[in-house]
Amino acid sequence: MESIKQIFRIGHGPSSSHTMGPRRAALMFLERNKEAARFQVTLYGSLAATGKGHMTDIAILEILEQVAPTTILWEPKITLPFHPNGMFFKAFDKTDEELESWYVYSIGGGTLANEEFNEQQTEKIYDKHTIRDIQQWCEKSGYSYWEYVQECEGNSIWEYLAEVWKTMQEAIERGLESEGIIPGGLGIRRKSSDYLIRAKGYEGSVQGRGKVYAYALAVSEENACGGKIVTAPTCGSCGVLPAVLYHLRESRDFTDSRILRALATAGLFGNVVRTNASVSGAEVGCQGEIGVACAMSAAAANQLFGGSPAQIEYAAEMGLEHHLGLTCDPVCGLVQIPCIERNAFAAARALDANTFSTFSDGRHRVSFDQVVEVMRQTGKDLPSLYKETSEGGLAKHYE
Repeated sequence: MESIKQIFRIGHGPSSSHTMGPRRAALMFLERNKEAARFQVTLYGSLAATGKGHMTDIAILEILEQVAPTTILWEPKITLPFHPNGMFFKAFDKTDEELESWYVYSIGGGTLANEEFNEQQTEKIYDKHTIRDIQQWCEKSGYSYWEYVQECEGNSIWEYLAEVWKTMQEAIERGLESEGIIPGGLGIRRKSSDYLIRAKGYEGSVQGRGKVYAYALAVSEENACGGKIVTAPTCGSCGVLPAVLYHLRESRDFTDSRILRALATAGLFGNVVRTNASVSGAEVGCQGEIGVACAMSAAAANQLFGGSPAQIEYAAEMGLEHHLGLTCDPVCGLVQIPCIERNAFAAARALDANTFSTFSDGRHRVSFDQVVEVMRQTGKDLPSLYKETSEGGLAKHYE
């Protein structure tokens, strides 16, 4: 497996696959064609179907139009065989002769690939790629999951995760201070600050749950507005893990060093899914985004509460299992309905999975790895209209 840095990417929303990936592709193409007189970019499949809602065109134009006029073409009905999120870049000189053409695909989490290269196939720094093997190593050695991350990544990972945690906290705090309408035309108001105020009017568990909702909404609303967030594992699911960790830090006084270890554990579980299945909504639906975010958060929470490797695995397994089959059908192609509320519910479910696992001894019948494989197969079986194309489900029936 590659570094967990591939799971935690710092950037601007609203979508890792539809905004961050295309922006990076445009930067790469521009670097090779700085003398171009004009550009043309064709978007295919899922990328074209929901690209306007995800600001794909804006992300590309902001880069290429610094040098030359750029035309965006939309082909939502054409899905290229390599991946649903296809892009075709062309550069032309002053005589309108083609300088270069380039097919590239945004395969999830801001990662790019085509037939010639794949950013997921970077240096392999983990010698194990299933939770089963990693758990056995932990139980045999006495170490925990985060210590396996440290052994494979080296001590430099802590500096990176510190920046990740800082960015997550800032996104929550900015979101809680912001009000107004989220751009996109649906007329949805930011509500995280209202939820926090109302939560403080309660006591005990109800107040705690309300704060978790507020924190998740804050990050998801920031993402929907194009703010700076961390993929965990994607932009569309970026509110779940920060909400869980921020709430536990605030309510239980966990130190930042322990939070970073929990982040390492979360990243490890997300990395296993990314390696053996997918975290791309266009490829496997929202189970690969929100489901994986819930699993990562449940694992992180369980570690913070002193769970054994088996209990941590069980918490993560529940977080993913109970999101199997979740469709990705964003209304108007925007990362708003149902995405924003879905982050809040998944954060609450992650805490429930942690609690449920804590009551157990960690033994259970269905393993995390088995659920990952089921999620991969379920994603393959889901019709394309439920995989980020906004052609079915809520997107079709919303009025």
